[in-house]
Amino acid sequence: MTGILELGLDTFGDVTRQADGSPTPYAQVIRDVIEEAVLADSVGVDFFGVGEHHRADFAVSAPDVVLAAIAGRTTRMRLGSAVTVLSSDDPIRVFQRFATLDAASSGRAEVILGRGSFTESFPLFGYDLSQYEELFSEKLDLFAALLEEGLVTWSGSVRSALKDQEVYPKTESGHLTTWIGVGGSPESVIRAARYGLPMLLAIIGGDPRRFAPYADLYRRALSQLESPQLPIGVHSPGHIADTDEQAREELFPHYKAMRDRIGRERGWPPMGADEYRQEIEHGSLYVGSPETVAGKIAATARALGIDRFDLKYSAGPLPHDAMMHSIELYGTRVIPRVRELLAESAPVAG
Repeated sequence: MTGILELGLDTFGDVTRQADGSPTPYAQVIRDVIEEAVLADSVGVDFFGVGEHHRADFAVSAPDVVLAAIAGRTTRMRLGSAVTVLSSDDPIRVFQRFATLDAASSGRAEVILGRGSFTESFPLFGYDLSQYEELFSEKLDLFAALLEEGLVTWSGSVRSALKDQEVYPKTESGHLTTWIGVGGSPESVIRAARYGLPMLLAIIGGDPRRFAPYADLYRRALSQLESPQLPIGVHSPGHIADTDEQAREELFPHYKAMRDRIGRERGWPPMGADEYRQEIEHGSLYVGSPETVAGKIAATARALGIDRFDLKYSAGPLPHDAMMHSIELYGTRVIPRVRELLAESAPVAG
């Protein structure tokens, strides 16, 4: 850890359902996400992330636009993507959009760059999946050059070269906070260290402690590169209610609907109650009362030595009202309790 643990929230704008069972219109889902963010800001959440997807079950395909609307109604928490699929976007336009968000939010913008867990954006924007690795590697290299905010000279095979180009707008501070999202490959960990960018681990299943070697590898790589130690974050799903039983019962049908829908596309068997319970008790589902969730977050923070934890609070058609209550509990009870638990376990100086 490099300082006090930051606690954030992430959403992909999952499409919920109305009282009659029909899908909530995309426009309303987006308005609901904005209201969720406003509440998060008011209860002390440190960061709010909005993901990018291009498929029917998620409403948000332009996170920066949604974040700009949120910026106009919030004052303190940082705002960012979760994640921006850099492989199928243009690095210059990504930088420009988030530099603009940074201005609109008075310096609160962040961007998390990744390859995404779905591939729909590649054919949609005319990219060949056979270049999956090459696209991300080269575009990240260009984006790293853009972060210097000076004259850019760059060449590669996936887009035209640049020679002494200026990119506008520049950020007010001269620094756009940029993370690299990592799903769990050593190569991605080393890449984040090589570019000197903070690393966000997407841990969506299994014991979070199995990612400790990646956190250690990242720190060792930074040391070997003679770079300062940088923040490490974790993104994981969860849900909070007044009691453990209520949280588990509220989330299960909606989480299962999302998990099984994606599973059908990827050849996974349907999720049963035992698997759900296992992920809550021993895996990466942070579900329960405020005390239970706070204890689990604190345990993960200690095990991995992280600097930020982002809870992905939306899950399939989980109702907006349930998410609002979860956000309220996260800000008013989970965040202060996590910090109490970490302070209790911190080594005493002297």
